Amino acid sequence: MSHSTVPRSGAETTAEPAKTPVASGGATGSREEKPAGKVGLRIRFRRDRVLLLMTLPAVVLLLVFNYLPILGNIVAFQDYDPYISDNGIVSMLHSPWVGLENFQRIFADSAFWGAVRNTLVLFFLQLLLYFPIPIALALVINSVVRPRVRALSQAILYLPHFFSWVLVIAVFQQLFGGAGILSQLLRQHGYDGLDIMTDPGTFKFLVTAESVWKDAGWGIIVFLAALSSVPTDLYEAAAMDGAGRLRRMWHVTLPALRPVIALLLVLRVGDALTVGFEQILLQRDAVGPGAAEVLDTFVWWNGVRNQDFGYAAAAGLIKGVVSLGLVLAANKVAHLMGEQGVYKK
Repeated sequence: MSHSTVPRSGAETTAEPAKTPVASGGATGSREEKPAGKVGLRIRFRRDRVLLLMTLPAVVLLLVFNYLPILGNIVAFQDYDPYISDNGIVSMLHSPWVGLENFQRIFADSAFWGAVRNTLVLFFLQLLLYFPIPIALALVINSVVRPRVRALSQAILYLPHFFSWVLVIAVFQQLFGGAGILSQLLRQHGYDGLDIMTDPGTFKFLVTAESVWKDAGWGIIVFLAALSSVPTDLYEAAAMDGAGRLRRMWHVTLPALRPVIALLLVLRVGDALTVGFEQILLQRDAVGPGAAEVLDTFVWWNGVRNQDFGYAAAAGLIKGVVSLGLVLAANKVAHLMGEQGVYKK
């Protein structure tokens, strides 16, 4: 009997149709080849409805307190008078329209440009002196072997973050004021006392030192969290290749911190024109507006104290537009460096 007449088994006969590929153009094929991860909006809403309900209060607060007030920027183009009516919206509707007059006044005001200069000086000084310190402290704490010592050091450095600016300035006043500990020690040894708290020449360094002492602990937590995600295998492999402590820090630790550093730098640049309103306002009278006037205090002084609301709103609008441009530019630079930044491309 030839091989062609040998009957096939039932298993083989049943298995053959399953090997036949389904045409991709058919209806069945299109359902089978639907890309993974493509879920409909209704299904995603039903799946994530609990999370959406949890975030709804935060979204409402964000809209009410952050986005709806943007409509108030219309007063930058008005001679706004809040006393026209008890209702602020009615006051905006009935205040006279002045167009770009407030902006023309601002660009011709030397006090405004002085506030811009002080703001930029404080920003660059804090960027150079404040930003690297949390990174260095995080690296030092991460190198400590004993967990108790690490936890105690982190707690001590993080504690000033909970202090108010009133308390921080009071501590610095007791240390560096005219009747502070430093001045008393100098007088006891025959030298003249120092009053750094009222010296306009050292004010920018004083403000930076206060910011470092208060907020460096928060930055340490962020960088330690990034360091905890670095695989120990990389350190072990670098050590086996003969890399010392500094080499491992340069080639393993710092590259792991690069995305976090890029993100914080973008946020810091976007916050460049906000250098601590409460902190500087509390010390403004001690050193004078020539050294301490920044954009935030300039807006507060003209808007709240001088009741020139349209003029102050125009200054605040300029600050907001420039800050937005700085965020977009810094994020573009982060993308060019290969980092994600605030948002992806």
